[in-house]
Amino acid sequence: MNASPPPTTPPNGPSHDSAPPPASGVRQRGFRIGWAEAMVLVGVLTLAMGAFVAFYVVRQAANAGRTALDTTTRAAQAAADTAVEMARAFRQGSVTTSFASYATEVSGSSYLQFATLDQTEIFERKDSASVLWGQLDLPDIVVEARAPVSYTYYLDLSKEWSFELVDDDLYVSAPPIEFNRPAIDASRLSFEVRESSVLRDADDAVEKLRRGITPMLRRRAASNVELVREIGRRRTEEFITGWLMREFGEPARDLDVEVRFADESPAPRLERRLEIATPDQR
Repeated sequence: MNASPPPTTPPNGPSHDSAPPPASGVRQRGFRIGWAEAMVLVGVLTLAMGAFVAFYVVRQAANAGRTALDTTTRAAQAAADTAVEMARAFRQGSVTTSFASYATEVSGSSYLQFATLDQTEIFERKDSASVLWGQLDLPDIVVEARAPVSYTYYLDLSKEWSFELVDDDLYVSAPPIEFNRPAIDASRLSFEVRESSVLRDADDAVEKLRRGITPMLRRRAASNVELVREIGRRRTEEFITGWLMREFGEPARDLDVEVRFADESPAPRLERRLEIATPDQR
């Protein structure tokens, strides 16, 4: 029976697979910061962060200020250029053509209609007669007609308009106010004989009144012009302001538009200037 050989020790000493134990008497120490040093470090970092934020805010504000200033400057320059262009257009008279084109486009015709009056009109006729060469008067006949009537008022855009720009005041001379043929509702036209006589022909008086209604309507339409004049003035000024805004933009908003019609006497400008002048200026 063979015996196992005894273990042998390598000639070079113990195996290198195992790490040697640490040398005795050596201690490893970490980096430590005291409480005071930590507070100082936090303070320095806070100040640095605050300075950075302040610098950023100031820089952004400066950029925004420059941008706003540039925008304001450009807007002011554009407004000034537009004002110069507007003054030149009024001085050269080219605005008249522009206005005519705008008016036709917006209104859809060559008329600016601004008011319609709907009224129930009453017409009366008193018919007198006599016989025996005027020696004997016959009883009068009084007949009455009643009907709804519409009166439409307008300005003719194809007629002469004039514009004069004085500082911030625009003086406009517009054509006279006109009216369409009064529209009577024939279906609701009624006649009534208020007074009659067996000696007279009431039907003849009614027929005479019927023939006279049209000229009476025209006279009443003309008398109503003063009722709609201020409405027409306001609507025309609004219409012209709309045209100015589209033609020249925002600077036109500051213009004071004053419209006078050709069928009314122009207001003296001296009186108007005195009305708006201060006591010191007077």
